[in-house]
Amino acid sequence: MANAVARPGFGERVSTFVRGIPEGYRNVVAEMKRVTWPDREQTLDATWRIIVFVLFIGLVIFLMDWLLQRILVQWIPSLFGG
Repeated sequence: MANAVARPGFGERVSTFVRGIPEGYRNVVAEMKRVTWPDREQTLDATWRIIVFVLFIGLVIFLMDWLLQRILVQWIPSLFGG
C-alpha cells in the first residue's frame, strides 16, 4: 500500500461537520436573499399548467392500460380459443 492515505477518525469527521454548520447556514441565508419568488399570476399559471399536464398524463396512462388490457387479456386469448 504505497499510496495509503489515513482517513480521519469518526470524532474528527463529526467535529468538522459541526464546525461547518454555521457557514452552511450563512450560505443558505445568502442564497435565499437572491431568490426571486413568482408573483400570484405566475403561480396560478404554473399551477394550471401542472394540473392540465397531470390530467393529460393520467389520460395517456389510462388509454395505454385500456389498450394493453384489450390486446393481452381479451384479444390474444381469443385467438387460441380462450
